[in-house]
Amino acid sequence: MNLIQKTLTVLVLFSSLTAQASSLKEKNNNIEATIEKAMKTFQVPGVAVAIIKDNNVVMSKGFGVIEEGESDKVTPDTLFGIASNTKAMTTALLASLVDEGKLTWETKVIDIIPEFQMPDAYVTREFTIIDLLSHNSGLGKGAGDLMIWPQTTLTNADVIQGLKHLPQVSSFRSEFAYDNLMYVIAGEIIAKLTSMTWQEAIQTRIFTPLGMSNTRPTFSLIPKNNHNVARAHVPVNGELTVVGGNFLEKFTSAGAVASSVNDMTLWLKAQLNKGAYTNIANQEARLFSAEQSTAMWQARTILPVSAAETKQDKTHFAAYGLGWFLKDYHGVKLIHHSGGILGMVSKVVVVPEENLAMVILTNQQSGDAFNAIYLDILNEYLELTPKDWVTYFHDKRQAKKAKETVRLAKAADVVDKNSSHSLRLKAYAQMYTDNWYGDINITYKNNQLNMQFTNTPELKGKLEHYQYNTFIVRWDDRSLEADAFVNFHLNEVGEIEYVTMKAVSHATDFSFDFHDLKLRPKVKK
Repeated sequence: MNLIQKTLTVLVLFSSLTAQASSLKEKNNNIEATIEKAMKTFQVPGVAVAIIKDNNVVMSKGFGVIEEGESDKVTPDTLFGIASNTKAMTTALLASLVDEGKLTWETKVIDIIPEFQMPDAYVTREFTIIDLLSHNSGLGKGAGDLMIWPQTTLTNADVIQGLKHLPQVSSFRSEFAYDNLMYVIAGEIIAKLTSMTWQEAIQTRIFTPLGMSNTRPTFSLIPKNNHNVARAHVPVNGELTVVGGNFLEKFTSAGAVASSVNDMTLWLKAQLNKGAYTNIANQEARLFSAEQSTAMWQARTILPVSAAETKQDKTHFAAYGLGWFLKDYHGVKLIHHSGGILGMVSKVVVVPEENLAMVILTNQQSGDAFNAIYLDILNEYLELTPKDWVTYFHDKRQAKKAKETVRLAKAADVVDKNSSHSLRLKAYAQMYTDNWYGDINITYKNNQLNMQFTNTPELKGKLEHYQYNTFIVRWDDRSLEADAFVNFHLNEVGEIEYVTMKAVSHATDFSFDFHDLKLRPKVKK
């Protein structure tokens, strides 16, 4: 190659690199504009976003503030609750134990936890590790979550004990119903097989090897001198309210991890590389084998796909794997998950065919914001037709909100406002008990009934009469957004036989599974 040829080669290479840099800058500018618009539209004080492309971090940036009304900025190292994005990490821990021969995906849960018991004996006997992770247990969506949310005094042993009393709503392995408790039990399996707590296992087997130095298994383990921690926000009557530090401690292996986008890029690189990573000695190491990566990204429980999804997203299949949701999207396979806690939501997306991954962490509970952001990132990197996702989700949310307002208004119209309760108010004041949750106390003072979930300090509120023997409990903490009907069922002699509950609003988070309770007056000993 002569000098002229060498010069031309260098110029072509330089031109190519310049074009790539220009293209990346344009992509990032477009994405940042969408982030800013989403934050403004959906009242999100702070967001952090990281994107990995071809093993390079092409964006890792904070936007907005840690707390509304304060000046501290969100940075790529700001810690957020990643909630259910913890599930993929718990699954990865199990995958490493499969690699080590300590169990298989088909191992029966009762072989490790003999006290594990489902409502049905056959299901108990046949329940495998795969079933723990696939949301196909036959229990309802969010069944039993009141044992772990809001922060409770119940233990994981109480959770295992309570399982058998939960109502089974479908046949085993017949349909998808999101389930947090099974991931809590997965954490107990990890603890038994590693002879350490789940918190210790995830720290020593994932966070430390990957160099995720700021990440912690739970918020309570964040050093007190680290003030770069996002505060959670909930809109109450249109105004953002900061809610306390209750970040799913009892969800543990189902959703307790606190992390930053900088640390999450290390986790996502390992995902894109099928478990491989470079350790601190600059040697290749593995969290889990490529075989287990395939196993985790394999469809286990099928999800429905609407005609609208097929038309809009070119989606033809959707499923849950092990710790991950799966779907096709405009011709590529998406591996993804979201996470939500009171006042914080997050999204993680991996696109293996494009060697692309992203994480979005926010300090407000609007899923519309992260949905608009991640879909815009996909638009940019998959070179799809531009779409205003912020406006799309805003309009969709407004329509949904209007529909719920109409539904509640119609329900209010048929309430018999002249009806009265059958018993004296004081007669409703008793200690009630549920087989899986425990005790709930209703007290009477100054002509007012009050309810307290005895294992959940935050679940306390006043009962107001609705109609007949139905009341509504209005929780003292209005940020919970979970007021519920309380229905007293009387027997033939006019005594309270049992009490049922259900959320007033369809927008209430599914983890408030009041409808799974069946409260009976507690027999005095």
